[in-house]
Amino acid sequence: MTDMHMPAADARLGQIAASQHSKSVSLRNVGKTFGETRVLRDLTLDVHAGEFLVLLGESGCGKTTALRIIAGLESATEGTVHVGERDVTNDLPRDRDVAMVFQSYALYPHKTVFENIAYPLIVRKRAKGEIEAAVREVAASVQLEPLLTRYPRQLSGGQRQRVALARAIIRRPAAFLMDEPLSNLDAKLRGHMRAELKHMQHELDITTIYVTHDQIEAMTLAHRVALIDKGVLQQLDTPARIYSDPANLFVAGFIGSPPMNFLRGTLGGHRFEAQDLSLAADVDHRGDATLGVRPEECALVAASEGEMRGRIYSVELIGDHSLVTLNVGEQKVIVKVSNMFAGEIGSEAGVRVNRERIYFFDQQTGQRIRQK
Repeated sequence: MTDMHMPAADARLGQIAASQHSKSVSLRNVGKTFGETRVLRDLTLDVHAGEFLVLLGESGCGKTTALRIIAGLESATEGTVHVGERDVTNDLPRDRDVAMVFQSYALYPHKTVFENIAYPLIVRKRAKGEIEAAVREVAASVQLEPLLTRYPRQLSGGQRQRVALARAIIRRPAAFLMDEPLSNLDAKLRGHMRAELKHMQHELDITTIYVTHDQIEAMTLAHRVALIDKGVLQQLDTPARIYSDPANLFVAGFIGSPPMNFLRGTLGGHRFEAQDLSLAADVDHRGDATLGVRPEECALVAASEGEMRGRIYSVELIGDHSLVTLNVGEQKVIVKVSNMFAGEIGSEAGVRVNRERIYFFDQQTGQRIRQK
């Protein structure tokens, strides 16, 4: 048995999907305070039925607390939670019709794969024949049929994660809630399991709310991303829009690998001025501002050309491209270039930016300054 996807399972996923009853999930002005610490502030989200929504942010930003409030594992200090048309704010976790998949898998080590998957039906006292059929159907959908008699200790990390997913699927919940389910896997398997999760969610068409601090997971999995910072929702949009149209400095800096370049300077007279940089800016704002431009929207040119110039600080070969870091005045700028680039550290170079893809942010508020 390997962790590779087997297309023959697609029909089984389709059969399972037919019996799902995916519902919308909504948070209305949800806040959460632990003692004097406010973890969530006025969080409002509408997750559509069948949508894959990712809650993204740094550790401690409140995203896992939001997920646990939806699950009923934490109570909201204020606001309400809805699953479909039903207000479940005060309902017990078992009555919310949601299934949680944890980072740690949370499998019973003394139970077989079959028993772990079957557990939600066993506690509901379903008939033995019904349990047997349901387990085999779900196990087939996630390629676990040959492993049903094994114990968790005999499985790889990817196999254990699929057992946890199967246990969630078998409940036929209105929504999946996933708390960093891939973070314990190695990088190669994590990439594979992302593809598996996305395919499975598409086939099942079940509402999924997924927590991660990994922007790559968010960008590759989500229909929409909710980016949270210090308990406050910063932007809710498609991955493409969050990447290309960030609402503020935090969003612009969080999304993108390598990260967006930021240069501090001033705006005025329809120009942005910084050390070794001056360019036209079609904005009315005056005062301290930050210019943002992504490494792929920059090009290295001769030192006498481009909007700025500096000295090469480092050259990193990534594989299909290289990253060149330059000292521009007292600030650093990263430029994505061909993997054939052969510039020398310490040599001078110019940087040309794509003026259609630059951003300006107010240094005081961090909010985006829109160009005309």
